[in-house]
Amino acid sequence: MNKFELEEIRLIGLALKTKTFNANGQSAIDCGKLWQDFTNGNYADKVPGKLSHDILAVYHQYEGDHTKPYSYFIGCKVNTNTPIPPGMDSLIIPAAQYQKIITKGKMPDCVANAWSAIWQSDISRAYRFDFELYDERSKDWSNTEVDIFIGVEK
Repeated sequence: MNKFELEEIRLIGLALKTKTFNANGQSAIDCGKLWQDFTNGNYADKVPGKLSHDILAVYHQYEGDHTKPYSYFIGCKVNTNTPIPPGMDSLIIPAAQYQKIITKGKMPDCVANAWSAIWQSDISRAYRFDFELYDERSKDWSNTEVDIFIGVEK
């Protein structure tokens, strides 16, 4: 078991304007569209004062477990006092305990398969904040590696 405490993370990026849900592939449609907007608009390049080139995709504001609606955000890590550019959003992931899962393979299948396994696992999820970390290892979508951080109960 790979549990550890992460400190608060502040992000600037794009937020999905309405909540999404996993039934009938709706989240794949909604989150996929936000990824298209984020990528096509070069938003990662527009984030001022990025602390790294990593991109985080965050699941938050859960209305229950993974079968209920939740919010989605894509962004880059910044310092606390970084100004938010017009047309962009900010999100703070509070300090919490996480379990890290590493998935490898072809995108987006490897991430979708990892989430399916997480939903069926016995991980004691907190359903507050979960996120995927996309870094240098995830540049080649035909052979990618993505870290998934699952918020867990202490």
